[in-house]
Amino acid sequence: MGGDRVRFILAGNLKLYRNRRNWSQADLAEKSGLSVVYLSDIERGNKWPYLDTLVKLAEALELEVFELLKPQDALSADAASIVAKLSEETTAIIEKSLETMRKDALQSLMKLRDQYLA
Repeated sequence: MGGDRVRFILAGNLKLYRNRRNWSQADLAEKSGLSVVYLSDIERGNKWPYLDTLVKLAEALELEVFELLKPQDALSADAASIVAKLSEETTAIIEKSLETMRKDALQSLMKLRDQYLA
């Protein structure tokens, strides 16, 4: 099992166990001593926490660390792979769009400069 897959299993499990307790991210952040922003990054699969952070999360959720890393079933493991791929592709599309927008904006600014300063 690859690192991305494990990270997304962790992300899904954190959200699953948090929701089972009807906790917000702020609730879990407070109980674990983490920031909401950092917890949100972990739940989205954007950050890979250190082991001591996993321990804090597991303790807050009254779980063993392995439960946070264990796939719920074969479908969830496959879903984690799909989410990882979707995330990569979405990021690539957004980066390409931003680059296109930067180029268009720069060209427009250069035209304005030439128009008014020529």
